[in-house]
Amino acid sequence: MPDSERDRQVHRVYVRATAAEIWHAIVDPERTVHYFYGSRANYDLRPGGRYEGRGLAGQGDMLLTDGEVLEVEAPHRLVQTWRALFDEEMAAAPTRLTWEITEVEGSVCLLTVTHELTGNPRLAAQVAGEITGQGGGWREILDGLKTLLETDKPLWD
Repeated sequence: MPDSERDRQVHRVYVRATAAEIWHAIVDPERTVHYFYGSRANYDLRPGGRYEGRGLAGQGDMLLTDGEVLEVEAPHRLVQTWRALFDEEMAAAPTRLTWEITEVEGSVCLLTVTHELTGNPRLAAQVAGEITGQGGGWREILDGLKTLLETDKPLWD
């Protein structure tokens, strides 16, 4: 992956669900635990509000990620900062994460996740799914979210 694509990663997935259902899956900790590596996303959904990702299978209530909510346009757009606290090198530089939900046709939406990672090459490699043993990055997370919404079952047991 060229550096420009690694520094600004854009991931898209079509989901057979409404914008409200996708939004709920992104911001509800009881939903994120089923597709986001066992972690629970907790949002204070207002500009300046705090974001925390806690958990991970087998690690209890460990604080894994944090950030600040920058923009909220429910149920279509959420912009936040994002730090990966599970790795000291990755946590050094906060990144910017944008979730966009676009209604396409009927009950199908396009979910676009844009992660701006300039200055954080290790995290860029991790969320691209390039580090062995550290999951499949955004592609795996979005596949898990899509599967959960379309089948009401997690992708991974």
